[in-house]
Amino acid sequence: MGLLEGKVALITGASKGIGKAIALKFASEGADIAFTDICINPDTVAELEALGVKVKAYESDAADFAATHSVVDQIVADFGRIDVLVNNAGITKDGLMLRMEEEQWDAVINVNLKSAFNFTHAVVPVMSKQRCGSIINMSSVVGEHGNAGQTNYSASKAGLIGLAKSIAKEMGPRGIRANCIAPGFIISDMTAAMPEEVRQAWIKTIPLRRGGTVEDVAKVALFLASDLSSYVSGQVISCCGAMNC
Repeated sequence: MGLLEGKVALITGASKGIGKAIALKFASEGADIAFTDICINPDTVAELEALGVKVKAYESDAADFAATHSVVDQIVADFGRIDVLVNNAGITKDGLMLRMEEEQWDAVINVNLKSAFNFTHAVVPVMSKQRCGSIINMSSVVGEHGNAGQTNYSASKAGLIGLAKSIAKEMGPRGIRANCIAPGFIISDMTAAMPEEVRQAWIKTIPLRRGGTVEDVAKVALFLASDLSSYVSGQVISCCGAMNC
């Protein structure tokens, strides 16, 4: 029996990357999967269905409050419940503060932070009726420590930490847990586009001397989603190879 047998997980931005890895890990442990994205990858749906669980994908803009509530209502109608929410949707629009346009700031805050508010706001009543639930916000080490050229991204990821800690205190009496994962340098499509010398410079700052994988992050998410972490709430778990310890 899998660690998530009988549970329904909702993951935002799960067509690729970390979100997809989390969806696959959850499905391999028995969870039925609902996932959203601005553009659905049919290959992801097929990979999840091959694991023998119920899967539905929903094309939705996570930054749109009304659309988010509509899609959550549909997910509850389709699955009957929501046990795990992973707020993973995110983008980057990097730039130094002195050159950053308002659009760059607003876009990143809306997709990375407002989307988490939207989905949490929509899902909390469902979990509250169930008297249980796990909310996982995908933060970042830069949300804890900042990063030059990423004021918008860092602020959005720091906001996810404050959101999770506050939800943990508000909703704990209803059996709802909220935590964050703070990935470090994770090998992905984004980092693959970096020049090799830049990637190697990053790796030299990591005591484990390697970049993380999306599977590394998915394993942490599995712990937080499952009953293995039943007394863990309001926490930030870094998945960074001791890069920022």
